[in-house]
Amino acid sequence: MAKQPIIFTVDDDEQVLAAIRRDLRQQYRADYRIMSTASANEGLEALKELKQKGEDVALFLSDQRMPEMTGVEFLEQAKKLYPAAKRVLLTAYSDIEAAIKAINEVQLDYYLNKPWDPPEEKLYPTLNDLLDEWQINHIPAFRGIRVVGYQYSPKSHAVKDFLSGNLIPYQWLDVMNEPEAKELMDLAEVTDQHLPAVFFEDGSHLKNPSAVELGSKIGLRSKAAEKMYDVTIIGAGPAGMAAAVYGGSEGLKTLLIEKHAPGGQAGTSSRIENYLGFPKGLSGADLTQRAITQAKRFGIEFLSPQSVVGVETQDNYKKVILENGEQIHTKSVIITTGVQYRKLEAAGIDNYTGAGIYYGAATTEAHACRDKDVYIVGGGNSAGQAAMYLSNFAKNVYIVIRKPDLTSSMSSYLIDQIKGTENISLVPRSVIEAAHGETHLECVSLKNLETNEVEKKPAGALLIFIGARPYTSWTGDQIFKNERGFILTGRDVQKDDEFKKIWKKTREPFLLETSTPGIFAAGDVRAGAMNRVASAVGEGAMSIKFVHEYLGEV
Repeated sequence: MAKQPIIFTVDDDEQVLAAIRRDLRQQYRADYRIMSTASANEGLEALKELKQKGEDVALFLSDQRMPEMTGVEFLEQAKKLYPAAKRVLLTAYSDIEAAIKAINEVQLDYYLNKPWDPPEEKLYPTLNDLLDEWQINHIPAFRGIRVVGYQYSPKSHAVKDFLSGNLIPYQWLDVMNEPEAKELMDLAEVTDQHLPAVFFEDGSHLKNPSAVELGSKIGLRSKAAEKMYDVTIIGAGPAGMAAAVYGGSEGLKTLLIEKHAPGGQAGTSSRIENYLGFPKGLSGADLTQRAITQAKRFGIEFLSPQSVVGVETQDNYKKVILENGEQIHTKSVIITTGVQYRKLEAAGIDNYTGAGIYYGAATTEAHACRDKDVYIVGGGNSAGQAAMYLSNFAKNVYIVIRKPDLTSSMSSYLIDQIKGTENISLVPRSVIEAAHGETHLECVSLKNLETNEVEKKPAGALLIFIGARPYTSWTGDQIFKNERGFILTGRDVQKDDEFKKIWKKTREPFLLETSTPGIFAAGDVRAGAMNRVASAVGEGAMSIKFVHEYLGEV
C-alpha cells in the first residue's frame, strides 16, 4: 500500500502547533499524514530524511515569527527540497506585509491569519483548494531501491545486473541526465567517486557496494545455518533449482548456493517459448521466481551471493569450500554451475565491457538501447530471444553470425519471428573485428569473411552470446573433465585412464555421478548435456534420485 503524502507544519508556539495539528488531523488524516515540529531547523533536517526515503510532501504550513528563522526563510529552504509542495504562511495581522512580499519572493501560495477559528470557514476551504491543485499535478515518487550512477560504468552495470538477476525492482537514475540523481547525492553527501550508489526506502544508502554487501542489505543470506546437509547444490540455474525443489520436497536437508543470481543464462532470457506447459511462453525471470519460491516452500536453504572455490572429500563426507574461507559439511554434492558465454576476441572489446558491451545482459540494458543501432553476436536461441526483446527498444538490431543463416543453431519458431520483425537484420558470414569509442562503445568494425571488406558502423550496444564455457576450474583434479572443461559423468568417467586409480566403489558410477562418489553433475555443465532448459530441469530432478541411492550406501 502506498504511503500517504504529508502535510508538514512548523510553529515554535507549542499551543498553536497543537491546535493546528488537531484541526489538520480532524479534516485530512484519511488522506494525508500530519507531521509537525516546533523547530524550523529540526524541520529542515526531517525534510532531508523524508526526501532520501522518497516521501511526498503536499503542503507546508509555517508560522512567520520563529526564533531560528522566519517562516518565509523556512519555506524558501523547504522549496529547494519539495518545489511542487504548496506553501502557506501563518501570520499575525502585523505580518501581512511580509506575507505579501513572500508571495513574490518564494511563490507563497497563501497566507492565513491567526486565529483561524472556525476552521470550517477560515482554514479548510483554502487548504482543500491547494491540496486539490497539488493532487492534479502530482506524480508519486518511486518507492523502493534507487541506483545512481553513470550509464556506461561497468560497476553500475554490475549493480543493476545483480538486482535484476535477484528479481529486486529498482529505479535507475543516470547522474548525467536525471536531476533527482544529483539531489539524492547531495542529500547523502555522496560524491562522484562513490558511484554507483544504492539508496534504500528506509533512507540508508551504500556507496559502490560489493555483491555481498548489496545482497546482505536486500535480505539475501550468505552464511549457512546448519552444520551438516544431505545435499548441497552448487549453482542456481534451471538444473540447480529443479534439484533443490525435488531435494526439499523429498525431505532432504538441502542447501542451494549461487555466486550471482538465480536463473543462470535462462534467467536472463526475455522469453522462453518452447518450455512445456507454457503455450504463450514465459520470461526467464518468471521461471526463476516460480522455481525459487517453490524450492523455499519445501524448506531448502538458499545462499547468495556466495562463491564456491573447491570441494574436498573426507570419510565419505564432503567439504564445500567458500571464497571467504568458510566450509560447509555435506553428505553429497550436485554441481549445476552451467556455462558462461565465451569472450569475444576482438580489438577493444575489453575496453568497453560493461560500458556498451555486455555478455548476455539483454533485459538489464534494454532502455539504454532506445532508438540506437544494436549489434548481437551469436546465432543461438539466447541471441534470438535477445534480438526479439531489444527490437522493442532499438532503432535497428543486427545479428552477426559466421554462418550463412541461422537454421543450424536456432529454433525455427525464433527464426520465423525474426524474419517477421522489420527492424531486425541478419549479418551473415561476418565477424566483429573491433570496438571503438571514447568513454564507452560508439562504433563497431564489421568484417565480411567472404570479401574481407571491413565497415565501421555506429553502435549503441553490442551483446555477445557466443560459445559455451563451463564454470568448472574450481573443481580440481579429482573430478574428471573433458578437453573443453565439461564434467564427465556415468560411463564417460570410466573411459578415463585414471578412473580406476581413484574410483574405489565396487559399483559403476551412477548416470549423473562424477569421478568422485557422491558428487553429481547436472545441466549444461555436464559433458553431453542437451543445452535446453527442459533437459536441465530433468537432469536436476533426476540427480536427486541418484543422491537417494548414494545416501543409502553410506
